[in-house]
Amino acid sequence: MNTLEGEIKSIHTNGSLSLIKIKVKELLFSALVVETPDTASYLKKGNSIKIIFKETEVIIGKGKEHPLSIPNKIVGHISMIEKGEILSKIIVNTLVGELIAIITSEVMNEMVLEVNEEVTIMIKTSEIMLSK
Repeated sequence: MNTLEGEIKSIHTNGSLSLIKIKVKELLFSALVVETPDTASYLKKGNSIKIIFKETEVIIGKGKEHPLSIPNKIVGHISMIEKGEILSKIIVNTLVGELIAIITSEVMNEMVLEVNEEVTIMIKTSEIMLSK
């Protein structure tokens, strides 16, 4: 497991979801949790906190402008965007059918995603399950 120590800089809550911004040295990380300051006492602005993530959840890119280490890439066009306060649902039409992505609304706004825009969906190999 990767473990970093930081400080909670902001908490944005909607229902039972909270989008937490954590400053680790000079970098700002985002974490989405199914808890709120009312249900988890550690969720307070200014609190020290550890962020932990699996090695299998790390995506590698070469340089600043780079191809990514994700082999599952599917190009498509956005057919619908349902923007929520914290999370947004994006439906993408692809050669294999409609695929749905859920990303933070903050990232969606930063990317300036729009309907009919061409995008690439990427799925990590370790995140694909198989069933008979």
